[in-house]
Amino acid sequence: MKSFVVIGLGRFGRALAMELFRLGHEVLAIDKNEENVSRVADYVTHAVTADARDEQVLRSLGARNFDCAVVAFSSETQDNILTTLLLKEIGVRYVIAKGRDELHTRVLQKIGADRVVFPESDMGMRLAQVISSNNLVDYIEISDQYSIIEINAPPQWDGKSIRALDVRARWGINILVVKSSDGKTLSVVPSPDYVVHRGDILVVIGANDDIRRLE
Repeated sequence: MKSFVVIGLGRFGRALAMELFRLGHEVLAIDKNEENVSRVADYVTHAVTADARDEQVLRSLGARNFDCAVVAFSSETQDNILTTLLLKEIGVRYVIAKGRDELHTRVLQKIGADRVVFPESDMGMRLAQVISSNNLVDYIEISDQYSIIEINAPPQWDGKSIRALDVRARWGINILVVKSSDGKTLSVVPSPDYVVHRGDILVVIGANDDIRRLE
């Protein structure tokens, strides 16, 4: 279990906080709007109405003890930058900030943000990956070099075992999960003897270049 501070409980921040909690993590949700806080109070570990632009508030809430803080709003650019800066100054190990445009991103990076995200853009790119491939079911980029994808088993793999396909050597990927074609079986880290069938869905991890070659 990891611990997260999510600051800003608009649509993006609220969904992020609730999903992190659902996945079993400790989540402290902060917003200066009491109504926004009340919406997530039952779905996170702690929800607090507070002004995250105040260093003493962040310290009193123990923000520096969390694994990661997310500044989940970008509409108020100055507040977004100030909050990100304060989080880094009090010692939060990893800070993710929601960016607005290229200039805003450069400023966030200059003041120490570990990562800047553009949720709308990121979702657009993810959707483009999904709809542009005939086989791709879902796609998650985990770094500039590696991704996890959920893909329909290639027809030419039908009836062949993972060992015979030699996917690691030939394709540079690892199969994490197989969902059987009938939807009744879920094999996590399937054995090399697992026989792939048409209609199976494979969750695989690999370098982006190898992923594109597989698609």
